[in-house]
Amino acid sequence: MLHAFGSAGTQAAGLWEFLRDAADSKQLHTAHAASTGLASAYLAADGLTGARQILEGPQGMAAGMSVDSDPARLTDGLGTRWATAETSFKYHASCRHTHPAADALLQALRDHGLTADDIEHVETFVHQGAIDVLGPVTDPQTVHQAKFSMGTVLALAALHGHAGVGEFDAGYRAQRVRDFAGRVRMTLDAEVDAAYPRRWIGKVEVTTRDGRRLSGRVDEPKGDPGNTLSRAELEAKALTLGGYRDGATPAELREVFARVWALDSDAPVGRWLTAV
Repeated sequence: MLHAFGSAGTQAAGLWEFLRDAADSKQLHTAHAASTGLASAYLAADGLTGARQILEGPQGMAAGMSVDSDPARLTDGLGTRWATAETSFKYHASCRHTHPAADALLQALRDHGLTADDIEHVETFVHQGAIDVLGPVTDPQTVHQAKFSMGTVLALAALHGHAGVGEFDAGYRAQRVRDFAGRVRMTLDAEVDAAYPRRWIGKVEVTTRDGRRLSGRVDEPKGDPGNTLSRAELEAKALTLGGYRDGATPAELREVFARVWALDSDAPVGRWLTAV
């Protein structure tokens, strides 16, 4: 296992330069990680050795990727803190920086009985990181770029109640979406910026066509550990993603659901690997 980690770690990659021109290569990062992780396991089984201190070594991942790494955190809480329980699930199929504002907007629409057609202007109050990442995307030309456009994400959420893969594919260039997106503005907010990244606060102010100014706020976006998705919502997301480009049938996925929800009592994990 140590050799597998060593080989996987030395192939780890994913640089943020794609943000400069909204390139598609971010999609390569996770695919490459999955591929090299699997390859590293096979190679270790065949005897290929890997760096024994790939994570914490003086020229390892931590040193290469961070200026203030703390290797002690790798084992902090080992056996008592279960990081998988702290996983965030994306409710919207977009950059995470857009989620707090999208959720705050949806809250404002629900609370005041509004529709997208009632909205004249939306001001989102965000942290500096959101401005850095989303600010350059002013006129998205691809689905991938649209996922980094605050205006597009909020438009899809307001029009459909959710900015999922289907909503992006079907309508990110629709005129209604583009018109709404043009009425969205980001503003740096001291409270939101100070809380980030420990907390991802969402705040919006909505100006309606009849002149009202209404606000929305979420202190934890939908999908984060304190506001996590229900089992039904997780299954619905998996069915949507599995059905995308016919990746998996509903029957196949429901079989996986049954096994996943019973994983705590299915001790021989090796049985999962025989189906791969």
